[in-house]
Amino acid sequence: MRARDLSTPFPTVTAATAALEAARLLARRALPGLIVVDDAGSPVAVLAGPQVLRLAVPAYVVEDPNLAGVVDEVAADEIVRNLDGRTVRDCLQTDHPRQLPVVDQDATVLEMAALMARSGTPLVAVTDEDGRVVGAVTLDALLERAVAR
Repeated sequence: MRARDLSTPFPTVTAATAALEAARLLARRALPGLIVVDDAGSPVAVLAGPQVLRLAVPAYVVEDPNLAGVVDEVAADEIVRNLDGRTVRDCLQTDHPRQLPVVDQDATVLEMAALMARSGTPLVAVTDEDGRVVGAVTLDALLERAVAR
């Protein structure tokens, strides 16, 4: 089984996409992440859901998780406020560079699994011979195929 066999169309965003728009896309479609592309449609990053949360969750809660249990629901609105005016680029900023989880259409299941494990991302972008995104393989689809035997 190759990437072309498991790949499905997948939404993409750019680094300039609003972080709130990306969060809504993740939530509405129950996606594990989004593929970030440049102007030519080539992948430059994968934005995993937790990266959006890292930007959205107030820093004082990240530093002291005990506060999350005592802060009331009104404070949940702060998540949306923290994303307002921010972009996908802001979500991607990290001190830990990640390997770009991209494969060509001939990649095997084991190659994709190893890449997901190394990069810590729940999906890999699948590209055509010109380097443009043609779809993605999610962790769920990969595991479903691997354990179906």
